[in-house]
Amino acid sequence: MKRVWPALLCASFTFAWSMPAGAEEIVVSAAASLTDALKEIAKSYESKTRDKVTLNFGSSAALARQIVEGAPVDIFFSADSEKMDMLEKSGRIDAATRRNLLSNQLALIVAVDFKPAVRSPKDLLRPEVKRLALADPSAVPAGIYAKIYLEREGLWQGIKDKIVPVLDVRAALAAVESGNVEAGFVYITDAAISKKVKVAYEVPIEKAPKIVYPAAIVKESSKKTAAMEFLQYLSDPATKRIFHKYGFIVLP
Repeated sequence: MKRVWPALLCASFTFAWSMPAGAEEIVVSAAASLTDALKEIAKSYESKTRDKVTLNFGSSAALARQIVEGAPVDIFFSADSEKMDMLEKSGRIDAATRRNLLSNQLALIVAVDFKPAVRSPKDLLRPEVKRLALADPSAVPAGIYAKIYLEREGLWQGIKDKIVPVLDVRAALAAVESGNVEAGFVYITDAAISKKVKVAYEVPIEKAPKIVYPAAIVKESSKKTAAMEFLQYLSDPATKRIFHKYGFIVLP
């Protein structure tokens, strides 16, 4: 029986109902924090080429597991190096195509109408802050980065019982937007797309773990030429401007 990949089925797609002769359709599995930027980039790419780009978003950990299990993916775009390292060591990606494209910054957010003053991570110790949303800190890059930062600041033990682990960074954003939690850690790029939250504190880049977004072609891809063309497009000057517009740090 052919295996069905649920995360692929429920992801955000750019479908190709009628493709011109010779066109390819590639699948890009990308970290949830890349959602808005990559949707715009894929649309721009499709307008310039005959190829179509199907976008599959989720936590980098879940996407890496899909690739290990044989999901039909052409490009993996992770929010951390660890997941890409794991795939490279297991021979799942073409290491020669791997490149570090972006960086990001952590932000502590609260709902715009949240009244108690939260101006720094130390305020998370206050009793008014009962729940803190993190992308699963045991597996998902945004949560892992946040946990390491809080441990370095000596705050983790004091707030760990308040942690509400969620699927990915966009789920952490949604939890704060909905009022289900008082605060959350996301990337600055996620906070920027929401009118329902405000940034209480931007984590200084030098105090946080180094955030790197690597991308590479999956070794089992049957469309390596088309995948390489899109991977190269991710470093195009126009594409870099799109990433910058959404708040990403574009690496040289």
